[in-house]
Amino acid sequence: MTEQPAAVPGVANYSHPRLSRGCAARHNEAHGGWVSAWRRRRVFKANAISAEILKRCNGDAAVPRLVDDLAKTIQHTAQERIHADVVKLLASASPTTKLWSF
Repeated sequence: MTEQPAAVPGVANYSHPRLSRGCAARHNEAHGGWVSAWRRRRVFKANAISAEILKRCNGDAAVPRLVDDLAKTIQHTAQERIHADVVKLLASASPTTKLWSF
């Protein structure tokens, strides 16, 4: 398992991220891919990497396990880069939007 320190305050490696109550991630053809709906007011269109992260953020796995799982799916990318992307996505919506629960 990867043991990198979190690069952004507020997102620790022991965190088990999941979408907050009232938020959902789903594939939506009208928006052209994976989206995360936040309390039915805002829609965040996820790129391919963000969509893979969103699919795995169900509260079951800690950040290092998410990174390891993503590394198996997203080949030819360093785990350090994947870890940075995961932490950046988790930190981008926290804590003001309350998109994530840890």
